[in-house]
Amino acid sequence: MTAQPVAAATADFDLKWKPESPETTQLGKFMQAVASAEKTSFKSYEDFWRWSVENKEKFWDRVWDECEIIGDKGGKVFAPGKSFQDSRFFPEAKLNFAQNLLRRYDEDTAIVFNGEGKVNRKLSHKELYDQVSQVRQALQELGVTKGDRVAGYLPNMPEAVICMLATASLGAIWSSASPDFGVQGVLDRFGQIEPKVMFAVNGYYYNGKEIDCRPKIKEVMDKLPSLKKTVIVQYLRSDVASLWAVTYEDFRNKFKPAEISFEKFDFNTPLYIMFSSGTTGIPKGIVHGAGGTLIQHLKEHKLQSDVKRGDNVFYFTTCGWMMWNWLVSALASEATLLLFDGSPFYPDGYALFDYVGRHECTLFGTSAKYIDALRVANVNVTDRLELSTVRLITSTGSPLSHEGFDYVYEAIFPDAQLASISGGTDIVSCFVLGNPISPVYRGEIQGPGLGMDIDVFDDHAKHMASGKGELVCKTPFPCMPVGFWNDANGEKYNKAYFERFPGIWCHGDWCEWTEHKGLIIHGRSDATLNPGGVRIGTAEIYRIVEQQPEIKESIAVGQDWDNDVRVVLFVVLKPGMRLDEALQLRLKKAIREQASPRHVPAKIIAVADIPRTKSGKITELAVRDMIHGREVKNVEALANPEALGLYKDLVELNS
Repeated sequence: MTAQPVAAATADFDLKWKPESPETTQLGKFMQAVASAEKTSFKSYEDFWRWSVENKEKFWDRVWDECEIIGDKGGKVFAPGKSFQDSRFFPEAKLNFAQNLLRRYDEDTAIVFNGEGKVNRKLSHKELYDQVSQVRQALQELGVTKGDRVAGYLPNMPEAVICMLATASLGAIWSSASPDFGVQGVLDRFGQIEPKVMFAVNGYYYNGKEIDCRPKIKEVMDKLPSLKKTVIVQYLRSDVASLWAVTYEDFRNKFKPAEISFEKFDFNTPLYIMFSSGTTGIPKGIVHGAGGTLIQHLKEHKLQSDVKRGDNVFYFTTCGWMMWNWLVSALASEATLLLFDGSPFYPDGYALFDYVGRHECTLFGTSAKYIDALRVANVNVTDRLELSTVRLITSTGSPLSHEGFDYVYEAIFPDAQLASISGGTDIVSCFVLGNPISPVYRGEIQGPGLGMDIDVFDDHAKHMASGKGELVCKTPFPCMPVGFWNDANGEKYNKAYFERFPGIWCHGDWCEWTEHKGLIIHGRSDATLNPGGVRIGTAEIYRIVEQQPEIKESIAVGQDWDNDVRVVLFVVLKPGMRLDEALQLRLKKAIREQASPRHVPAKIIAVADIPRTKSGKITELAVRDMIHGREVKNVEALANPEALGLYKDLVELNS
């Protein structure tokens, strides 16, 4: 599907893209089929979304059929429980997650892998299936069975996909961390779930350097008594033979490829344990079910993103971010996975675009922070490449600013649909995202996901047609977590999502509806600023500040001060720039005029770095704790924990 050019004289300046033939998309055809069957009509995506949440049993029943899920659906679509989280979808269904992703057995390419330009590999669907079969047999020999945990300490490479699918095929549970995690970060996660087997990599490439992981692996092994076997994948050329582990090749090649006999499991059989990435304590283990993950990802890929057989799907992610799990599920839509591991700026800012251009990428997924980094580095892809095969670019991880939208259309993908998407590890998917039949407006997420009964609430749990409030989901959905690990009575689960508004999922995002029926996310609601009792989203400040030519990046927090809260803004300056009085006055003036007087920071302080999580999100809560002298817990969740020291005992904050 190609974009319909937006006329320069259009009355709506914010319109960035609109579909040319929405009726030819998978969503367009699905809507028409539903309309015919229901003897009704849908004039817009919003109409269909509303029908999907008001008729959730009919909707999810049709999604199962439309996406051709392999399994036994059973006779019941939804079984309401005593509470939101006790409700169940497809309570009689039986399926095997891995079987749905391994539905092809042919010589077409299933996976393309690029390891920072130093390692390049391809696997066909047949090769993928056969290698999953071999690893599955090896796991069976070790006694791995339903409910056991298998861990991956791996980069975004084919072996991570293979080992996950082998684990899932047995009804066992997969959990992964990227190899840049330190020892304590891994133990904080895997130590909770007591894996029986761990797959780890001997090292990886980053920014042209070789990073040896073997000492970390040995230390992790010694502190995980539950492990029966550690399997080392060779990525670097260094030797992997050892007395304390088996090589992946020896582990796999002990068995010959064979047809897999897929046992079918309950819809809510645990598939993944994923971990919260915050810095407020030991990460929480969130358990996701096989059926909910599968049907939600198929809906988001096929209907929301128009992914189909023959497409090449890329996401710049690591195995420590939920977008890896989302990416891998594209195999169920019979697409090819484009995997990349390494620095996106090595050897230059065009690294990812050169890679996806060679392989005719159709969906390009990344983070808003990466787009921002490209913009700051003045990377103009259109001057070097024509990425005409890319139909859709998705951005997540943090809000994509209005200027980020402008930059994508001016310098990267002039004709593609740009979908800002938002959800998270909590649901291993999205609450709000794009769709191929609606226009794209500057700075806006196109709308709520089909079947997701979301709304914006005020502090009194009332609907807000306009203005900023809490993102909520009012009724159950299939990809709700099965539960939290080591949370037998559901106390952690309930506190995480249902404490704010009993019986309503409160997601923790600060957002608002737009006049186009889309949404804007203004940041995490637990990081909102509260000067004078008025809640302010941090993204509103970042958008303004980071347009100033001197500013590379910023982070804003609230400091307790004089029986109130004052806004403190930290800025990272571009090389050669200085935070003088004139720049501070200009920043405050821009914030006052473009946002409001309440957004204006009381203090602006230059820092050399901003702490961020492994997935690239800046951590307002950690900075807030540091400036108040409070301990920052779960420091291992940070990619650059040394940056925290920049915020300790600042004399500027004493007056």
